[in-house]
Amino acid sequence: MNLSQIPRKQIPSMASLQCFEASARYLSFTQAAEELFLTQSAVSKQVAQLESTLQTSLFYRVRKRLKLSAAGAAYLPEVRKILGIVEDSTLHMLTYGGDREILSLAAHPTFGARWLIPALKEFYDIYPNIHLNLKDYVQPFDLAKAGIDVAFIFGGGVWEDIECIKLFDEWMVPVCHPTFLQDKGYPINTLEDFKHYTLLQCQSRVASWYLYFSSQGANIDHCYQGPEFETWSACIRAAEMGYGIALVPKFLAQEELERGTLVIPWDYELDSHGAYYLAYEAQSIDIPRIKKFITWLKSHLSNINAIESEKKE
Repeated sequence: MNLSQIPRKQIPSMASLQCFEASARYLSFTQAAEELFLTQSAVSKQVAQLESTLQTSLFYRVRKRLKLSAAGAAYLPEVRKILGIVEDSTLHMLTYGGDREILSLAAHPTFGARWLIPALKEFYDIYPNIHLNLKDYVQPFDLAKAGIDVAFIFGGGVWEDIECIKLFDEWMVPVCHPTFLQDKGYPINTLEDFKHYTLLQCQSRVASWYLYFSSQGANIDHCYQGPEFETWSACIRAAEMGYGIALVPKFLAQEELERGTLVIPWDYELDSHGAYYLAYEAQSIDIPRIKKFITWLKSHLSNINAIESEKKE
């Protein structure tokens, strides 16, 4: 049964749910009333009304003290979920001004932190009334069901009912701490020398090391073995700390490479045969906030490409 099938008079009020939850927590109408700034009589009446609506007793009254019934104990966690959702939603809405739009974005944590957030500062400065709500994702998800306006996704660029704008290709490089090879005593002069080292694994790209070696005609037995990390950030950090050698998207480790806390021990870049895309539902293109974001992103990418072209010249 869904909510629309329940007569309105049988839907408990928020006040009755709050009174029940507080009374169950304290096992006292008096203490619940103090917390809710109500009278003890008002709390008792709200709970009684709730019991009447549910047609079951939520408390036993034993020697002037309350004790949850079996039904009350079963109902309590559900009520707390409802109150929690209402509280979170209310706090969420209080963060927005009345003239603000909400733009919901999703990105892989490392991509979001290292590329997207720095880029978004420009959009935020241009459109201060569009409130950015950035969510992390690791596993694939449905944009509509997740309530996401636009997502930044790695892949082939073809997803059902999704429009995509290509951002850039991905090239993978091995990285490690600057003294890691020296400390271990095995320089990497050939691909076979990788067999002496721990290869750090990213859970979302389990075949990366195999592809890296096979694309160069090598077969390293332990290419699937090594400590596993869920995100690129974790792989990069582990490499910095000397856990082993990580194979990561070069642009995500650029900060560490420029700072010198990571180095590339073998000069070969693997084409991932995938790219990063901005993805959105085709029918949402006419929504003003999404349209503004896409227009800005295309301009931002054009400026980046122009700068890169100047550097090459």
